Amino acid sequence: MKKRHYNIPIFIPELACPFQCVYCDQKKITGQKNLLQDNEIIRNIESHLESFKATNREVQLAFFGGTFTGLNIAEQEHYLNLIQPYIHQQSIQGIRISTRPDYINSENLKLLKQYGVTHIELGAQSLVEEVLQASDRGHNVADVQLASEMILAESFILGLQMMIGLPADSPERSMQTAKRIVDFGAQETRIYPTIVIRGTNLEHIWQKDKYQALDTESAIEQSANLYQFFEKNKVKVLRVGLYPSDELSVQGEAVAGPEMPHFKEKVMSRIWKTNLNKAIDFSKKEKRLKIAVSSKEYNFAVGFEASNRKYLEEYFPKVKFIINSKLEGRNYDLVYY
Repeated sequence: MKKRHYNIPIFIPELACPFQCVYCDQKKITGQKNLLQDNEIIRNIESHLESFKATNREVQLAFFGGTFTGLNIAEQEHYLNLIQPYIHQQSIQGIRISTRPDYINSENLKLLKQYGVTHIELGAQSLVEEVLQASDRGHNVADVQLASEMILAESFILGLQMMIGLPADSPERSMQTAKRIVDFGAQETRIYPTIVIRGTNLEHIWQKDKYQALDTESAIEQSANLYQFFEKNKVKVLRVGLYPSDELSVQGEAVAGPEMPHFKEKVMSRIWKTNLNKAIDFSKKEKRLKIAVSSKEYNFAVGFEASNRKYLEEYFPKVKFIINSKLEGRNYDLVYY
């Protein structure tokens, strides 16, 4: 039986990050402004472990938000030591960290391996030099490639995060980034649309009309294309979109950019719409249409707020989606009747 995977996120907002990227305010992005104290981290872990119901499970603790390997060695060991009792008793099976590509070195990788870190995610964001420069990232493409090679050489699982809609970016440049993520050997990725957050340098550029924020429709379309590209190339997409929060709503700290609520659902619905458009014979519009899909994909196939069904009902007198337990993934059966 396949194990159920659980994550315990520990956010360390902007901790040890040496740069302020043009778009960034980690405290607002994570919704957490203060670093958790040791007792809060332990309480967070215990609370999550109690809430996980599956017995056949795999649990991973993830340090997110800051530049973990930018901490001095003593601080890194301190945080990693907090997790060791759970590693030893196997209630937590691995640790995931996120960091910058220019903060990876051999000494640090050996330390991380010693303490049970299994996954390392690098905030690549873009793998196009012009976009990195325009975003004030403070590293270049070669830094990402070298760090990726070092991480893979030590047998960690490599994740390369990317953003779409950055300054100087375009759909073509984002796809170029995706191709390089594959070429650099990443097994995992995340796709984050750029949000213009109040008080960031990006807001100032946007206010001067020197930057055009992504709209929701463009972000959905780009993300859908990237998601399918990564799937085709066996790169696991861990997340599409940011965690929606009151602070990241357009009414809150976000002043421009795509809306995040239900973003992944909208992306997956778009993938289904695109695939069905290619397969359906619209010349049979006098017929009724029945589409059988797997149970896991049913909601995405029907579409966010039934958008795909409503779209097809503009062409066919009746459209019905049903579940077929024999189907897997995005496989489907079409019947005209």
